Amino acid sequence: MYVVKGVSLSISLILYIVSITPLELTDRKCFMTEMLDTSQQQSSLRQEQHPLICQLADLILDCWQQNLDLSPYSLPEGLGYVEGKLEGEKLRIENRCYQTREFRKMHLELAKVGSNLDILHCVMFPRPEYPLPMFGCDIVAGKAGISAAIADLSPTSPEKTLSSSYKQQLSVLSPTKFAEHRRLPSWADIFSEFCLFVRPQTELEEQNFLEYTEGMLKIHCQQAIQAEPLSPQQQELYLAGQNYYCTKQQKNDKTRRVLEKAFGPDWAEYYMKSVLFDVPQTK
Repeated sequence: MYVVKGVSLSISLILYIVSITPLELTDRKCFMTEMLDTSQQQSSLRQEQHPLICQLADLILDCWQQNLDLSPYSLPEGLGYVEGKLEGEKLRIENRCYQTREFRKMHLELAKVGSNLDILHCVMFPRPEYPLPMFGCDIVAGKAGISAAIADLSPTSPEKTLSSSYKQQLSVLSPTKFAEHRRLPSWADIFSEFCLFVRPQTELEEQNFLEYTEGMLKIHCQQAIQAEPLSPQQQELYLAGQNYYCTKQQKNDKTRRVLEKAFGPDWAEYYMKSVLFDVPQTK
């Protein structure tokens, strides 16, 4: 266990969580799924988090296991599970990472700050050998419910657009109307036209977000399985697209300032570049 003073609020949605009030934890039913051994198996934080976070975490892990050939991915020492204090509240962070033939890193992060805040953050980083976008989803929950929920497949192609096969399948999903859509930050040119960023108002809207994200994730896994390796020249172009995505996330000043306040500038820099949005090395 690595104990720090602060909490790693790792997602781009950190821009929107400042005004969230404490999350009221009541008796919640969350159906656990079998998971791969993560060296030191422990009870997952999602059992204590908002039901939508619990459901989405289960869904992600199930989809990965059912569709992909997973193997462990080693995080820097001490960062699989983190505990600390933030303004007098106990914080806990749980990171799970895997890799496959198609993905160099598949990262699921769960964070809980006392009874104040629940967070889910997930990114799938493709290997540059394959022409795949970046799947990402985040949920931020407070006492009033879900403050923000986002899901997208961000392009890594030189044209910064999704392939025709992705567009064709994603267009069938047609997300149900939501009462409140959130505005993306000005730096968010990394997202696709299929990005869904909302504040669900009802349980029905929460389930609609879950279904849309599930559909997107399943499409992504199916496309990945069918993907053929790129030529060395094409790999460089897709690697540049992934570098652009990661570099853009690293330069999110508002996220960085929060991390620096919680951990200090050195730790924030290290965590952002080695865990959250590490840039793959050129061969």
